[in-house]
Amino acid sequence: MAPDLRIFTEPQQGAAHADLLRVAQAAHTLGFTGFFRSDHVLTMGGDGLPGPSESFVSLGAIAAQVPDIRLGTLVTSATFRHPSMLAIAAAQVDDISGGRLELGLGSGWFEAEHTAYGLPFGSSFGERFDRLTEQLEIITGLWGTPVGETFDHDGPTWTLRGAPGLPKPIQRSRADVPHIPIIIGGRGPKRTPALAARFADEFNLGFPDEVEAGVAQFGRVRAACEAAGRSPDDLVYSLAHVLCVGADDAEYRRRAEAIGRDADDLRAASPLAGTVDEVVDGFGTWTTAGAQRFYLQVLDLHDVDHLDLVAREVRPRLDGAGQAPSTS
Repeated sequence: MAPDLRIFTEPQQGAAHADLLRVAQAAHTLGFTGFFRSDHVLTMGGDGLPGPSESFVSLGAIAAQVPDIRLGTLVTSATFRHPSMLAIAAAQVDDISGGRLELGLGSGWFEAEHTAYGLPFGSSFGERFDRLTEQLEIITGLWGTPVGETFDHDGPTWTLRGAPGLPKPIQRSRADVPHIPIIIGGRGPKRTPALAARFADEFNLGFPDEVEAGVAQFGRVRAACEAAGRSPDDLVYSLAHVLCVGADDAEYRRRAEAIGRDADDLRAASPLAGTVDEVVDGFGTWTTAGAQRFYLQVLDLHDVDHLDLVAREVRPRLDGAGQAPSTS
C-alpha cells in the first residue's frame, strides 16, 4: 500500500493568502490528500513579508474554496490560544470544511516569537508540556460533552465552569463522540509517547536525523498504547521532512538554491531531497521503518511545478515502497 502524501507549508517565512490558496488548490488538483500549515507568528529567516497569518482564519478561507482534501496545522502551539477558544475555532473550521480538519497540537518551542508578540512562553519545557496536556484535556472535554450538558475543569492554568462545549465538530471519534483528529509529535522518550497514547489519532515525527531513532520512537508510542490498553494500530504514524526533488541533479540543485539550502547538506539531511530516484528510495526506507503518511514540507510556494513532478514521477512509484513493521 502506497504511503499517504500531504503538502505542508511554512507561511511565516513569507506567504500571502493567495500563495497558500494556490498551493492548496494545486495539492487538490494533483491528488495529494491534504494541505497543512505551520502555526508561527515570526519568521525564522528573511523578512517574512507580508507577515504571519492566523492559522484558523487561513484554513477556514481555504476550506471554503478547496474541496475534498484534509486540512490542518502541523502544529499549533499550546501557548498561543486559550484552549476553549481553540476548541471553538477548530470546530468552526471543521464545519466550514464539511468535516475535513485535523488539529496538530504541540507544546511550543520558538521563544523569540513569544517575546516579540508578548505571548506567555513558560520557564521550562516541563511547564509547557503540562500546559499542552491540560489543553488536550479541555479541548477533548468540550467536544465530548453531550449537547445540553456542561463541562467543568479545574486545572493549574485554566478553570472552566458550566461551559456548554459548543459548537461541536462534525467529525466523530471511534466512540461516536464529536471529535477532530489530533496529531501529536515529538522525540521525548516517555511523556510524549504516553500523551500520544492518551489523546492522539496520529503520531508525527518532525525532521528526524536517523531512521533508527525514528523506528525507536514509533516503537515507544506503540508500547505506550499497549500499556494504556489501546491498540497501537489505532494511530497513524507519520513523518515530516523538507521536500526538494529534481528530475535530474541540476534541477534538484536549482530548487535547493531557490530555498536557500546547500544541495549537498540538504541531501544528507532529508530523505525527500535529491533526484526522483533518490527520493523514491527515501520514501521506501521510511515506509519500511513504519511511516504511513508523509508531510512534504514545501518551502518555495511559487514552484507549483515541483508538486507536479512529485505527482507525476514520484508518487506512482510508491506502491509497495515498503511495509510498516508491527510490534503489537
